[in-house]
Amino acid sequence: MGKSRVEAFSDGVIAILITIMVLELKVPHGESIEALKPLIPVFLSYVLSFIYLGIYWNNHHHMLHTTEKVSGAMLWANLHLLFWLSLIPFVTGWMGENHFGAMPSAIYGVILLMSSLAYWVLERLIISAQGKNSLLQRAIGKDWKGKISPVLYAIAIPAAFWFEWISISIYVLVAILWLVPDKRIERVFERTE
Repeated sequence: MGKSRVEAFSDGVIAILITIMVLELKVPHGESIEALKPLIPVFLSYVLSFIYLGIYWNNHHHMLHTTEKVSGAMLWANLHLLFWLSLIPFVTGWMGENHFGAMPSAIYGVILLMSSLAYWVLERLIISAQGKNSLLQRAIGKDWKGKISPVLYAIAIPAAFWFEWISISIYVLVAILWLVPDKRIERVFERTE
């Protein structure tokens, strides 16, 4: 099976998730700058989640770009990833509405952790199907970012119950790690052309 349907479906789901999140930003009642104050946590949680969804969309695109054929197992793994990503608007709204409280911040971390693990499963299935010398395997190499991210999420989840700001700082740190453009796949493509 070709990969175009998987790409199109995944792109559509991620676009809908971003749309759902932005619709949760309610218009303030009042015309003063003070009317915006209660919305600051909601807006900040939206920005963080928008960045995360953008990172997943970008990396998913690059990963599928290295894939020639899609198997049934890859389809299910992709749906597994999209399931966890689809929960991001819910936990984003919950965390923002509750001003980054302990439980919403911890559950936000659980969703990020599960999303990263689902992405890893999809990545492993693609590499397994394409072979150890596959373009994707050569591109990701030792994948230090993919290994450190779940560890940081696992630290952030319980940290939310003692110091929410540490938990949120870890989520921001992981986003920054992935936000820095990762040219590994592009470089491998350039070498093979």
